[in-house]
Amino acid sequence: MTKTKERAEDTCPLVYQCRLPLSTSTVNHLADLLRRHLKAIRSRWRILPPGRIAVIVLAVLRHDQCLADMAGGNNVSESTVRRWRDELITLLAAQAPRLDRALRRGAKWGGEVVLIDGTLIPTQRRTGKADRRNYSRKHHRHGLHLLALTDERGRLIWISAARPGRTHDITAARHDHILAHLCAAGLGALADIGFRGLDSDVRDPVIVTGLHASRTHELTPGQETANRVLAVGRAPVEHGFAHLENWRTLSRLRTDPAHATRLLRALLVLTNLEVNR
Repeated sequence: MTKTKERAEDTCPLVYQCRLPLSTSTVNHLADLLRRHLKAIRSRWRILPPGRIAVIVLAVLRHDQCLADMAGGNNVSESTVRRWRDELITLLAAQAPRLDRALRRGAKWGGEVVLIDGTLIPTQRRTGKADRRNYSRKHHRHGLHLLALTDERGRLIWISAARPGRTHDITAARHDHILAHLCAAGLGALADIGFRGLDSDVRDPVIVTGLHASRTHELTPGQETANRVLAVGRAPVEHGFAHLENWRTLSRLRTDPAHATRLLRALLVLTNLEVNR
């Protein structure tokens, strides 16, 4: 049998176009970021210009496009697209704000309170004892836990590191010293009952949470009204999570916390570019 590198008849790859619902400013920001990086590492050549690379990476992150499909449509290898994606994720994650700086900036802009909440980013279930810590009994599925801070309008200002799914909200908040950073910035926070006990000051709390009924103590009508008012004030925090989940690459999030943290912080930067433009 004679081997040949020629394509068989009617086996040419088909390329289709799709709409990328992102602004031109986001693409330009990513392209400029890559240009500065290439200049810093003195890399004089890439097979595609930075603008095309930015569009490819954004398509992978926004639509969760298959790397092999994006590679075939741009006449590059799959490993090249993977390398571009990981490179730009690392560059974007480095631009994510630190907790103390994000809170100081919020206080400087006239903010008085922030909204804090935790969520679970689902991951694929893997066998073995090592993955048991990623199972959340609250959500009844495997995933990675993260905390997020938003302003009063629901715009994301900070995202914590990704932790195993069984991590409780108050445990993650204590690990990140949320209370100390809020006190240093002179800000308050609104949170749900999952953060009860984080702030022990009853008379003048920094973190305001709802009231919880027990078997022996029912909530009064006034306390129920206070819970409803607090719930209305906390509602915009869900908008921040909704903007973050628009990036469909999170549907295939790995269970590696380090990789997930870089990805989430990169998506935080891209989300703010889109929402705050």
